[in-house]
Amino acid sequence: MAQARRLLRVQSPCVRQCCLDDETLVCLGCLRTLDEIMAWGEASDEERLRILEAVARRRQARNARNG
Repeated sequence: MAQARRLLRVQSPCVRQCCLDDETLVCLGCLRTLDEIMAWGEASDEERLRILEAVARRRQARNARNG
């Protein structure tokens, strides 16, 4: 059961295009903050889902700015 639980974990949004914005410290590839990236490995699925919700909000805001 523990092995199955590990396989069902919320997956990282990392796209292997890591580059932090100098001002916001948000990765331009996955749109996570530096703190979120560092916390990901130990985060529960609930915490990971909250991070993904924040990523979705950042993506929406970026898309709205870029038209």
